[in-house]
Amino acid sequence: MTPVSIFNDVIGPVMRGPSSSHCAAALRIGRLARDLMDGEISEVLIEFDREGSLPTTHDSQGSDMGLFGGLLGWDADDERLPNSAQALAEAGIKLRIETVDVGDPHPNTYRLTLKNSRETHTLIAISTGGGMIEVIEIDGVALRMDGGYHETLIWCDADTPVCTLGLSDADESICITHGLGDQQLIQVQSDRFVESDGSSVKRLSPVLPVPSRQNLRMPFTSCAAMLEHDGAQNTPLWQLAIEYERARGNFTEAEVIAKMTDIVRILRKSIASGIAGTSYEDRVLHHQSGKFAEMMKAGRLLDGGALNRIILYVTAIMEVKSSMGVIVAAPTAGACAALPGAVIAMAEEMGKDETEMAKAMLAAGLIGVFIATRWTFAAEVGGCQAEGGSAACMAAAALVTLAGGTRDQAIAAASMAFQSMLGLICDPIANRVEAPCLGKNVMAASNALSCANMALAGYDPLIPLDEVIDAAKAVAERMPREHRCTSLGGLAVTPTSLEIEKRLAGLKKGCGTCACH
Repeated sequence: MTPVSIFNDVIGPVMRGPSSSHCAAALRIGRLARDLMDGEISEVLIEFDREGSLPTTHDSQGSDMGLFGGLLGWDADDERLPNSAQALAEAGIKLRIETVDVGDPHPNTYRLTLKNSRETHTLIAISTGGGMIEVIEIDGVALRMDGGYHETLIWCDADTPVCTLGLSDADESICITHGLGDQQLIQVQSDRFVESDGSSVKRLSPVLPVPSRQNLRMPFTSCAAMLEHDGAQNTPLWQLAIEYERARGNFTEAEVIAKMTDIVRILRKSIASGIAGTSYEDRVLHHQSGKFAEMMKAGRLLDGGALNRIILYVTAIMEVKSSMGVIVAAPTAGACAALPGAVIAMAEEMGKDETEMAKAMLAAGLIGVFIATRWTFAAEVGGCQAEGGSAACMAAAALVTLAGGTRDQAIAAASMAFQSMLGLICDPIANRVEAPCLGKNVMAASNALSCANMALAGYDPLIPLDEVIDAAKAVAERMPREHRCTSLGGLAVTPTSLEIEKRLAGLKKGCGTCACH
């Protein structure tokens, strides 16, 4: 597996839509499928396994919106995404969505059959969490693509020597041969497309911001390994994050900080637009952050100190997400507000600048690397403990970093914050990623603040962070499917939730394929 990148897997993508596992990941799958068809698609069949998460969530949580946008070649933050269904129809692409019984082991599995006037291809891919994907099969051939390479696919006779295919430009590339009886599929993964004399060639462009690279030598990939690597130096966590990401992405220190500072600026714009007011028809909750801001300014709220500003910012980001505005998955869209809301609000309260915010976010990103390497951010796999729990864990380390705490204090805060979130289920009301997601983001940020102060005061987390992550994974393996983002359990199946879902379905039916579809 390609090592995790902070900017690929943990803090990102920059996107629109309610869910990164659904919308951003589906868009990336759609982009690869479009390339497989050379950009020409006349028909597409989409199949979801009956026992997976997608039959009940593909419409309301953004899978359709993202997948259609990807098939059209759009980016994850394209303002046209809410209208992607209409645009797909206007492009003359015939669409069919079916539920099938195939026993897919991963709950977020997309099975696509694509046609144009010349050819038909199939593609199977999974969304692994936080917008990350893996293509696992093309045309019945088991393979692996993570979206980080330039992928050149060459179909040829089985007895064709690879050296005759014109692959001399493939130095430093991975060349994999897949047998197909009297045919073979050559898969070349590189930092650029390679020229080939093969009779049938497809070129699939990367969809990740940080490219995949071969022979990566990472300084560490777990918290325990990081502590062993750093030893008694007690290097601040944000500096260790830069060391990690420099190795992963071949960046300079200045480039890493600049990338995260750009993300901070996007997030601050999202907060401002959320407080100013948002609207969207297909939505459970109306604009609420503006009223909170007014009452906070007037001194009419209970004195929560910096926590009140954190609640305001978390709410604002969640409202932007729910209105299809631009947000950053951190680590997911469903849990996009806890980390940045806590960091930016606390930094402003402390008079810190955007560079200090970026350093705190980098510290959080490194904690996220440890989670993503060992486990997942996907609620469909791990429940909300994988999203909200991870966000709280990351945010706690970030807040300690803002306060000038030590490496070990940041790790202690992260461990304590995650410990108190184990077992959290994912049960979106009315099948929308808004509530109880808002409350869980607020809870995650509040938990992070509490654990950060506890760590700064020397509280003992008892359980090492890696072991907490492993415990969360073990809990997830015993969690009922209904409680893992299927809208089949918890608050999602209360009478009121079902009634809200019915009302929203009526609104969508009445407006057809307009912007609220």
